Amino acid sequence: MSIHNQNVKEYLSGNIERITYHNPENGFCVLRVKVKNHKDLVTVTGSVPSVSAGEYIKCSGIWYNDRNHGKQFKADFLKALPPDTLEGIEKYLGSGLIKGIGAHFAKKLVTAFGDQVFDVIEHKPELLSTLDGIGKIRANSICNNWKDQKIVREIMIFLQSHGVGTTRATRIFKTYGEEAIAIVSKDPYQLAKDIRGIGFVSADTIASNLGIAKDSLIRARAGLSYALLEATSNGHCALPLETLIENTQKLLGIDSSLVKLAIEKEIESKTIICDLIEDKPCIFLASYHFYEKQIAKMLLSIDKEDVPWGNNNSQELIPEIEQKLSIRLADNQKEAIIKALSKRLMVITGGPGTGKTTLVKALLKLLELKKLNVKLCAPTGRAAKRLSETTGLDATTIHRLLEINSSGGGFKYNEDNRLICDYLIVDESSMIDVTLFYALIKALPDHIGLLLVGDVDQLPSVGAGQVLKDVINSSIITTVRLNQIFRQSESSAIITNAHKVNKGILPDLNFHKGNSDFYFIKAEPGDDIINKIITITCDRIPRKFNLNPINDIQLLCPMQRGGIGARSLNTELQKVLNPNYEKGITKFGQIFAVGDKVMQTENNYDKDTYNGDIGVISAINQEEQEVTIDFYGNKVVYDYDDLDQITLAYATTIHKSQGSEYPAVIIPITMQSYMMLRRNLVYTAITRGKKLVVIIGEKKAFAMAVKDGKSSNRYSRLKDWLQFQ
Repeated sequence: MSIHNQNVKEYLSGNIERITYHNPENGFCVLRVKVKNHKDLVTVTGSVPSVSAGEYIKCSGIWYNDRNHGKQFKADFLKALPPDTLEGIEKYLGSGLIKGIGAHFAKKLVTAFGDQVFDVIEHKPELLSTLDGIGKIRANSICNNWKDQKIVREIMIFLQSHGVGTTRATRIFKTYGEEAIAIVSKDPYQLAKDIRGIGFVSADTIASNLGIAKDSLIRARAGLSYALLEATSNGHCALPLETLIENTQKLLGIDSSLVKLAIEKEIESKTIICDLIEDKPCIFLASYHFYEKQIAKMLLSIDKEDVPWGNNNSQELIPEIEQKLSIRLADNQKEAIIKALSKRLMVITGGPGTGKTTLVKALLKLLELKKLNVKLCAPTGRAAKRLSETTGLDATTIHRLLEINSSGGGFKYNEDNRLICDYLIVDESSMIDVTLFYALIKALPDHIGLLLVGDVDQLPSVGAGQVLKDVINSSIITTVRLNQIFRQSESSAIITNAHKVNKGILPDLNFHKGNSDFYFIKAEPGDDIINKIITITCDRIPRKFNLNPINDIQLLCPMQRGGIGARSLNTELQKVLNPNYEKGITKFGQIFAVGDKVMQTENNYDKDTYNGDIGVISAINQEEQEVTIDFYGNKVVYDYDDLDQITLAYATTIHKSQGSEYPAVIIPITMQSYMMLRRNLVYTAITRGKKLVVIIGEKKAFAMAVKDGKSSNRYSRLKDWLQFQ
């Protein structure tokens, strides 16, 4: 290599042999480049929105010597162009850039069409199908994917030119199509509303670059909408007026008078509504105000009607049910069953071991004797599966019960097409948010009997609202609270300690019986706790309890971020639990490999997979750019671009674990998570474990969580609607 002056700007060009690193968020890349008159490959660092192996680059910059990696070219300007050599074209097409063209077809295309291959794909696609192995369907797919990729790259360049990361470029294209840049240029704030993962700050950056003034009304109204959307993602259906003004001011850095004007305009356009919550003026997104009002109206309508099935002999049938199920019901369970059969609407709540499942099984037998058409559902796939296992009857998720309407969107069953059933039991109802509950209740037939079952002391729903809590606290709907722990459950330290935590009592953390199912392990923050988590997960629990570290053990973290957050621990556990991880693909900052335990993080109605569903990656197809994930025996295919809705699931947050049970759970708790430490968080985590619960970390942090009984107050009006409608 020739000697270079490290302070003099030089120009460099060549073909990219391989991409060592590329961050699509900020464009930073490390490239290995074949440069004319250089014997060895040259390492080039710089920034470019999108880059592929085989491309030709032009760049300017300086040479410098990196202590660890040697001589490199640091580019202050870097532009990637389509390759101009046959070798480069073949590498480019075979790099995985275009779905449907792998190394095999890249070679075939270049051999057939030479340096005219790009022109053929773009303007003469019919020629592709003349090649052996490329039929009309594959030829059309290649041409469409080529066209889509060009548009996505244009979006990437547009975003990065406005200082915004490009990881969501494909999602923007899928949402807006070819009009993406035109739509975003006209109203950049639409991005924050429509595209998951693109926040207000990114949209605001584009708006500023496009000349939208900081104190413009359009910006104030967009910021206001975003502040309310943020509130719903934190569980609120509304915000107090003063809080909303303060939050919007802080977000936008504008005068309160402009925020108030924006509120007036949004109220005029009926996108938001002002109403009272406990005599305090609050602002609702119009949809949430409507949902809560309608839920109250429909619940009260169900509650006031007499039962259509008759309940005269219910008490006499209980001994027969006890004999059939070989059980002995407690007095409060018998009372609950009689109430349930005399009311069309009822709530049963209680902690673990208090007999909710036994009660439901007995009630189901009685409903069977009355020849009623009964359906069972729960908010998540795992909760529905568990309900099915415990009752011996079919149970489904609420989404699957309502059935997705693939053609028109929304659900097949709704106010115009009601469900066919006489009685509906909804388990884990503490998890149901306002939006989903509204969709469910408007699809119920007029004669329905409805039973809501759940533990109201657990964490509330991930989505907005607190349906079960509001229904119970209204004191309008008949509610039975089970609080007696049954004898068969008293020997379980998991159950006794869960109830202690729920009452604010710190369990004894120093005493462990030989075969206990509840342990506390002291660990210091940092390497100590991470090393102990790995040892316990991979060695000690599997050896002592004969449990599979991937299928049977679940790490439940208070937070997503941080050293003992789910994200960090997933990376650590993937390395030790999946020997294939180095052969995986990197997408959206994560490695995905065959054998990885993964979770769906949002509802995907097209794929019939939902937030919280856990599966295992069963196959990766590099050429088709597809990943197959096995969810409970249902194999679902994802494009690489859809993997931003998938995350590793060796560890997950406690919030995401709601409705699930696992043979063993490990719960890391340190002062690092102090902002999240609440009693209902720890209580929810402990009650996820069936056979074993291990809490690891600092006793001080665990004690703080148990002591803090303040459940975060959510702004909702459902309780008021029930009491005063």
